[in-house]
Amino acid sequence: MVRVRYAPSPTGLQHIGSVRTALFAYLYARSQAGVFLLRIEDTDRERYDEASLQDIYDTFGWLGLRWDEGPDVGGAYGPYVQSERLDIYRRHAARLVDAGFAYYAYDSAQELAAQREASDGKGGYDRRFRDMPEEQLASYRDSGVPAVIRFKTPLDGSTRFDDVVLGQLSWKNEDLPADPVLMKSDGFPTYHLAAVVDDHLMEISHIMRGPEWVPSTPVHVLLYEAFGWEPPVFCHLPLVVGEDGKKLSKRHGATRVLEFRERGYLPEALINYLVRVGWSYDDKQEIFSLEELERIFLLDRINKAPAVFDYQKLEWLNGYYIRECAADSLAQALLPFMQRSGLIADPPDEADIRTVRDAVPLIQERLKYLADAPGLIRFLFEEPDFDPEEMVPKKLDRGETAALLEAVLPLVAQIPDATDEENEERFRAKAAALETRLGNLLMPIRVAITGSRVSPPLFGSIRLLGADSSVRRVQKALQRLKESR
Repeated sequence: MVRVRYAPSPTGLQHIGSVRTALFAYLYARSQAGVFLLRIEDTDRERYDEASLQDIYDTFGWLGLRWDEGPDVGGAYGPYVQSERLDIYRRHAARLVDAGFAYYAYDSAQELAAQREASDGKGGYDRRFRDMPEEQLASYRDSGVPAVIRFKTPLDGSTRFDDVVLGQLSWKNEDLPADPVLMKSDGFPTYHLAAVVDDHLMEISHIMRGPEWVPSTPVHVLLYEAFGWEPPVFCHLPLVVGEDGKKLSKRHGATRVLEFRERGYLPEALINYLVRVGWSYDDKQEIFSLEELERIFLLDRINKAPAVFDYQKLEWLNGYYIRECAADSLAQALLPFMQRSGLIADPPDEADIRTVRDAVPLIQERLKYLADAPGLIRFLFEEPDFDPEEMVPKKLDRGETAALLEAVLPLVAQIPDATDEENEERFRAKAAALETRLGNLLMPIRVAITGSRVSPPLFGSIRLLGADSSVRRVQKALQRLKESR
């Protein structure tokens, strides 16, 4: 049975590359009727962050990806938090020592620093405790120096493994890390030991992770061999890079999922885009629902080359999903952004919810991000503030603009009771009678109503605002225009 895991370390907010790894694992489990589990790898106690742990749950709750087993839902292979499994790691580390595959080392921090310096900072280790006679080791144990447990990396030969994406890989054992630490002196395991033990005991069938773990995999293979276990299938995913070919970082744009959420991306758009970063179904299809991906996702369609993160393509997809969103659903998605802007209360009252809902048809085609909404419909919740000069069309002065506004003021009151076609016909006729351009009539009204020369459709905006409020705003703007002449 396919069993895959996502095993984040709560030491920072969820990175878009890490979430792509989780998404691939999730989709493969679903496509194979398998199990997707969450394991929290919190053994790095110095960098552990409670907020980062909560971000894991918040991120996947927002994306709508659910695990079958994990700390919050339980399962038959728990605990699913590594800090709750310390006795398991200690037993397995001791097992390796007893079998001659590992040993206790008593180097002080100063001695390790000196060894690093002697190896030109490459982190070389001299293995002096590896075959030290028992009588010499006893003196270290008796001195109370805290010990670590190190793995005995073979001194010759090579280690190879097959990878779903990268094919067969091989390392000379002499090039591997010199006897890496398995158990630290504080009683916590390193990633090497904890991941191997957990993946075996949790019966993980496929390991999906980033390419940065490829150099560690030979050590893991050797650990599987030392325990006498069959290793799982390895699948190292392609690196996510910016358009410059370098590893995706803040200099390219947003990299944390929280940033994408706060900017107003829909989870459907982010999932659709992420699955296409390093995976393809065919040369044509761009749009995939989560349900469809759960059926068709296969590992053999993962690309080997680094995957470029294209922010413009993601923006396009986000716009597509916004336009496809049902009006009620989009209105609900917009409410948090309206609250954050201070335009509506938290929780919102029924009138505010209704106003946002009614505004959706006006702005849905114009939204690139949900965060754009407050700026577009702010005028529905508060009177705009603007420079009267903004009302003046090109080639006209303030006096001419004021005269035009006075002439069309009666038409403004009629807008809510007529169709857009009827309103346009009336204004065109008025523009012809006044021997001016249609835009010279509509632009000053637009600024008076919304505070901007760029806004949602004017007639619809006035219809939402109401005749009385709209006339009052135009009258007030007209007065300001006259006073500023």
